[in-house]
Amino acid sequence: MYEKFIARQPIFDEKLKLFAYELLFRANEKNVFQPRKEASSAVIADSLMLFDLQSLTGHAKAFINLDQAALQLGAARLLPPDRVIIEILETVVPTPEVVQICKGLCDSGYVLALDDFVGHAKWEPLVLLAKYLKVDFRATDSDTRAAVGKRFRGRGLQLLAEKVETQAELQEARSMGYSFFQGYFFCKPAMISARDIPGNKLNYVRLLEAVSSPEFSHDGVENLLKQDPSLVYKLLRYLNSPLLGLRSEIHSVRQAIALLGETEFRRWVSILAIVAMAADKPPELIRTALTRAFFCEQFGMAPDSSNLFLMGLLSVTDAILDRPIGEILATLPVSPEVCTALCGGSNRFRDVYDTLLAYERADWDALASSAKRIGTVETTIPDCYKSAVNRASSIAC
Repeated sequence: MYEKFIARQPIFDEKLKLFAYELLFRANEKNVFQPRKEASSAVIADSLMLFDLQSLTGHAKAFINLDQAALQLGAARLLPPDRVIIEILETVVPTPEVVQICKGLCDSGYVLALDDFVGHAKWEPLVLLAKYLKVDFRATDSDTRAAVGKRFRGRGLQLLAEKVETQAELQEARSMGYSFFQGYFFCKPAMISARDIPGNKLNYVRLLEAVSSPEFSHDGVENLLKQDPSLVYKLLRYLNSPLLGLRSEIHSVRQAIALLGETEFRRWVSILAIVAMAADKPPELIRTALTRAFFCEQFGMAPDSSNLFLMGLLSVTDAILDRPIGEILATLPVSPEVCTALCGGSNRFRDVYDTLLAYERADWDALASSAKRIGTVETTIPDCYKSAVNRASSIAC
């Protein structure tokens, strides 16, 4: 069933706190909800239930694209108005009937957004009803973006810049009056001239180095942890959580190693180091790192699964440390396969990573190609992604 392929893309507010996710799912050639013309309300409801809003978005809102057919069939009313924002596609024709439908939705408590907005006069009837105007930063030039900002930001509308992929584009959007931002800019480093890693993060890098080394030193890891008592507290808090289901509480690093085993202990200390390093970054960056780690892990057998987990976890360290990924990996004793994959080379690990990126971006053609390369049945990938999201959410609340 095509609608099972559901990706999510984060939307941030001005303080780069998570505001919502846009949900994108595969339906024919378009990433929108497109009910069949002959579909009954029951079929539409069954399709929409696949969104499983709570597991995919948590407490955040969900932006959901509806085309003209979905609007006219009343599909929006099958969704909870307090959890969703209805995104009206640019392909919708704003006829009097459509305007009346949208007005009825607003009267019922639904919030509307206009997608791929460029300020055409034909949209004025819906602009009067909408709360959000989304401008595609890949499909518009700087003059168009600025013109929309200047014309509409004083009318009680919220401007949302989508497909923002760089820190420079984020700053441009802010300067133009946009207050919400969608895209993977938060996964990209803001390069700075200094090459030294900040002192408050250096110990975390050393800790990551220690647990990544083939030669595992219990004393070395324990000494690094003891340099920052808060790290020991955080580690024990993680290990005593219901996630692991341990029968007895863990009170020391040595006890943790004995109960968990070396492999599982390395995993949890790696997570701890990444979480601690990213304390000054948007929390979504941690959720992304953990989701990627759990997703990639599912495509390998021991010992590959551990390296694939680490690959996903390390994939955002350039954004965390604001350094090129190659420079960071050169300081860590990770496997050549992980280095090659994250630095843009070609190998099986990179194929897994490309599968992940394709799913994140709802690039369904690329997903089909990369899934074939790793010998995975494409229809199993949505469940892998959902599982990874759930596991990441249980850690990075």
